[in-house]
Amino acid sequence: MKKISNKRGFLKKIYNFFDKFIITPITKLIMIISELFKFNKSGLDRFLNKKQSLLIISLIAAFAFSLIVDNKITPLIDNSAEVLYGQPVRAIYNEELYVVEGVPETADVTLIGRKWDVYLAKQYPADEIVLDLQDLKVGTHKVTAKYKQSVLSVDYKLDPSTVTIVVYEKVSANRELSYDIIHKDKLDTKLNIESVSLNRDTVIIKGAEYKLEQVASVKALIDIESISSPKVGSMTLSNVPLVAYDGDGNPIDVEVVPSSVDATIKISSPSKTVPIKVTATGNLNNKSIKSLTPSDTNVTIYGSENALSDVEYVEAVVDVEGIKENKKYSVNLKKPSGVREMSLDKITVNVELDNIATMEVEGIRINPIGLSKGLKVQALSEKDSSITVVLKGSESVIKNIDASSIKVYIDLTDLDVGDYEVDIKVSGEDDRVLYTSKLKKVKVRISEN
Repeated sequence: MKKISNKRGFLKKIYNFFDKFIITPITKLIMIISELFKFNKSGLDRFLNKKQSLLIISLIAAFAFSLIVDNKITPLIDNSAEVLYGQPVRAIYNEELYVVEGVPETADVTLIGRKWDVYLAKQYPADEIVLDLQDLKVGTHKVTAKYKQSVLSVDYKLDPSTVTIVVYEKVSANRELSYDIIHKDKLDTKLNIESVSLNRDTVIIKGAEYKLEQVASVKALIDIESISSPKVGSMTLSNVPLVAYDGDGNPIDVEVVPSSVDATIKISSPSKTVPIKVTATGNLNNKSIKSLTPSDTNVTIYGSENALSDVEYVEAVVDVEGIKENKKYSVNLKKPSGVREMSLDKITVNVELDNIATMEVEGIRINPIGLSKGLKVQALSEKDSSITVVLKGSESVIKNIDASSIKVYIDLTDLDVGDYEVDIKVSGEDDRVLYTSKLKKVKVRISEN
């Protein structure tokens, strides 16, 4: 049936050709002549009935037909060439015993022949280019590529036509399996991957021996984007792909058996509510800060449990440089390291100013820090053992400062046995207060225990 259908199609094409280029033009020509002689039909009849007239019309038609056929047929019988780019290459060999390197993924095929034949060959190309390696043993070989052309009258050339390949014996080894999580940034910031477990601990890698020696790790690539709707709880991902890597993290082309595993992922949403600590930076013009009042005092933070355990507060820093009157600020909260999400990103802080007041706190003992092991320190005089600290700030603030919250210390890091005069440093818990020492230096003696 298919052959009959093809013949009918071919005949139909011939009919259409004659109808379009022979019958229709001649018919139009006769109608034009008829219009010219319509005023005298008997004259037209006499013209057409003359033997010479019919001969002239036949000669004109034959000449036109020969031109048309020559213009249409000649291109079909001329030789031409067409290139089929990127045709797949397949190597035939025993994949259980050998590994082959040097086989190109694609090659180009140049078809050479009559235009019509080349056209047909392009419509029905061979599926692939073949390298037959079945009789080759371990070593380096030069192999000729083969292309099975469906139209026998067409010649072909391959690029490349010959390929140098290397055949290796396939060996195997065991490797421990780990995992990597990719596209982790696509996970909801309030969610946290608590744990991942794989359905196997080891895999087999196969390939050339020198390639296996390069494999430093085999990892299951868990793609967060493959989870349709991540939520708190456990879920199992099937067919997680495995990839072998070298020591620099570059993929190694070896066979991994199995090629995929199942992974069970536990997702949680750890959170913690911590206070917001408001601090101020910048110098004021003869003013002090009476109060820093935030619009919110607490914030809920999200992240891993380890990260949250180290966070005691979230800081909001207000730059009060040069302000002369009370003012409200919109302040961004500083996200602590390891925190993925916060319930608040910014707050409003009301800064209230006051006149500067001064207060002295006496008898604050000096504490040494950084003293090397096996050494001890002592003040060379009574005045070097305790000092007076001067507090500057709003009167309502400094009058409530507890002396125990004031830290006075000297840094003895890298100092050995001997007498030294060192700087005194003072700090306090309230950022609205300026802490200074009336005594700038103290004399101490460092000796062995």
